[in-house]
Amino acid sequence: MSGIQYTSSRKGIPGFPMGQMTILALCRICEPIAFMSIFPYVYYMVKDFSITKNDSGISVYAGMILSAFAFAEFSSGIAWGRLSDRIGRKPVLLTGLAGTALSMLIFGFAPSFPVALLARALGGLLNGNIGVLQTIIAEMVTVKEHQSRAYTIMPLVWCLGSILGPILGGALARPVLGYPYLFGEGTIWERFPYLLPNLVCTVIVSCGIVVGILFLEETHAEKKHRHDPGLAARKRILSKLTLCANLKASRSEKIADLDDVLPLLGDKQQPGYRTSNGSPNLPPTPSPEPQKALDLNASHITPKSKPTAAKAFTKQVVLNIAGYSILAYHTMTFDALLPILLSTPPPKNPEWNLPFKFVGGYGLNPKEIGVIMFVQGMYSMFATIVLFPIIVRRLSVLDLFRLLTLSYPILYLSTPYFVLFPESMRMAGVYALVVWKCTFATLAYPSNAILLTNSAPSLLMLGTINGVATSTASLSRAFGPTVSGFLFSAGLRLGYSGIAWWCSAIIAVVGAIISLFMTDKGGRMDVDEKGDKVDQEARLGDHILDHNAVDSATVATEPRSKMENIKQIIK
Repeated sequence: MSGIQYTSSRKGIPGFPMGQMTILALCRICEPIAFMSIFPYVYYMVKDFSITKNDSGISVYAGMILSAFAFAEFSSGIAWGRLSDRIGRKPVLLTGLAGTALSMLIFGFAPSFPVALLARALGGLLNGNIGVLQTIIAEMVTVKEHQSRAYTIMPLVWCLGSILGPILGGALARPVLGYPYLFGEGTIWERFPYLLPNLVCTVIVSCGIVVGILFLEETHAEKKHRHDPGLAARKRILSKLTLCANLKASRSEKIADLDDVLPLLGDKQQPGYRTSNGSPNLPPTPSPEPQKALDLNASHITPKSKPTAAKAFTKQVVLNIAGYSILAYHTMTFDALLPILLSTPPPKNPEWNLPFKFVGGYGLNPKEIGVIMFVQGMYSMFATIVLFPIIVRRLSVLDLFRLLTLSYPILYLSTPYFVLFPESMRMAGVYALVVWKCTFATLAYPSNAILLTNSAPSLLMLGTINGVATSTASLSRAFGPTVSGFLFSAGLRLGYSGIAWWCSAIIAVVGAIISLFMTDKGGRMDVDEKGDKVDQEARLGDHILDHNAVDSATVATEPRSKMENIKQIIK
């Protein structure tokens, strides 16, 4: 199979693998579309299940649905990471996409809360793609100069998916109520009011699977040179399409030239042009034996042995994984609580005792929540493309991550007070909150991903390391919506709607403390840079030796040349 193609770069630094990153992005975008599509309607879906008589308990069950995926992903993340180290990244990635498609299909047909919960859990159990994606990017991008660009592509894709997903979910959920002229009563759409957005998401994920099979290349150092049936099928399809196009293009030319060709094929040929009077027979020349093609992608250096698990999980690797899991907990808590807060109707007779005792909500419908999430995704794209590269050029990745983790508690302490804004300013406050949250998230996640990748001692263990990171983060994402859902429900009953947010602030403080012990030295990239310097010095030494050898040969031949010239003159 062909190796990864790189765009041109300045001398000495390999180019950026834009082609394969684009294919990876097309595979990746399917998952955020499917994952985020349920956020606008999950509150109403739980309400339609009639599992609780009190609306204040809806947030608990909605949090359980959102957490089921992450709980199951936690249980299988390490196994998927290890499996990707054994069989390669591509099969594991495609299996995760297939699991997502199956999960969405079952979720759309869910007639009750247990079935919906099972569907979400199945999707998480069959999906370990977060860690695998980070590993693929690390194996594609091997120099620090391209990391800030590479590690913003997947967050950018997630932002784009978080735009399309809520739009699909909010617009297509309960189509009988939203579009009665297209979807009549008594049809399957009334029996399964949330089937339509899940069907659309299933089709999108299936397209991503096809793209991955045909175009995505393996990146595992020991597996990327094996035969890939998907890439071979793509070559056969493209060759057949090209052949058909060439045949159609040349058919008209052959018909037009047919009259000129026929006379040349007649019996009245000139003697000199008869094929029977051709060139004399020559003895056959033996063809040279075929030589093995030079594989430019194969390394001439003996691969390093895979480090043991104890050596792979260094102090910095453990700290980065802990920071990632805490970041995942409180950001997922925010993502789960915000739609619930926007859906919760405001109290008719509020009893407030500021600064802590108050209850509030916005009472928005799924379409309005979908619009807010659309704005959230659009701004996240802007922050990923524009803000992150600019800030990273001025701050190191470690300094940026520390700054964000130290600022996160302020966000969570302030969030519940936005419901106290006057009616004319409430929506402006919501959008300000969304911008604040998105700015932090789009800067924090790629920073942490770069720190974790660079802290790994070897690429051969990166699949396992990212698998562990994915599992711990999934556990955090699982507990986040569930715990925050219970806290939010309890806060509504007790009159303290800010309890869930303030608990997230405490967790964020722990993450800020951990970031103070992180460092960006001593990882894989530093070892590679030292190795590159040694290789450069060795090549320079060889270059000097070669010149010395040439000079010695020149000096040795000079006396002989002079003697020959003298003999010629005497003659």
